[in-house]
Amino acid sequence: MIRSIVNIKIYKQSEYSRGRSNLVVLTWWFLQGTIFRFSIHNMYKWRNFLLRLFGAQIGTGVQIRSSAKFTYPWKVSIGDYSWIGDDVKFYSLDQITIGSNCVISQESYLCTGSHDIQDPHFGLITKPIVVKDGAWVASDVFVYPGVTIHEMAVIAARSTVTKDIPANEVHAGSPAKYVKKRFGEEVLYEE
Repeated sequence: MIRSIVNIKIYKQSEYSRGRSNLVVLTWWFLQGTIFRFSIHNMYKWRNFLLRLFGAQIGTGVQIRSSAKFTYPWKVSIGDYSWIGDDVKFYSLDQITIGSNCVISQESYLCTGSHDIQDPHFGLITKPIVVKDGAWVASDVFVYPGVTIHEMAVIAARSTVTKDIPANEVHAGSPAKYVKKRFGEEVLYEE
């Protein structure tokens, strides 16, 4: 028999900073669950305004669906003309940076936080996620903490991304593996 040495009762995260006061965090969660969530389909500017109000950096022409969720918007940056689909979750315990002209499709989960499995107190670990310009994270993809998805890369639906994805590559599976190039070199360098 294996005796448990894990003691979650003494878990603490005193060294972690959410980046804002409890009042700001609770206010954001309340507004996200009400006026953000129940805004109608094409109210992208309204949702972008609310996110900016709470410190998110949102570029021009960004389209975020009302069912997308942001744990801490002040730790999120989204470049120009990017799309964030239905039920996307930004578990933004650390910074999440989305480039310009990116698509994060419905039900994808970008997770910047986990726990140290060898720590008997289950210590919190956070690492940023970066999705660079022109990348597409398809439906129901899970992105691990610390991952960078480089320019023009594609992650196929229902994949799990555990490591960095090179530019202009399509990856699929769990864990995601190389499938093919997205574009030929002549397409990438056209003016």
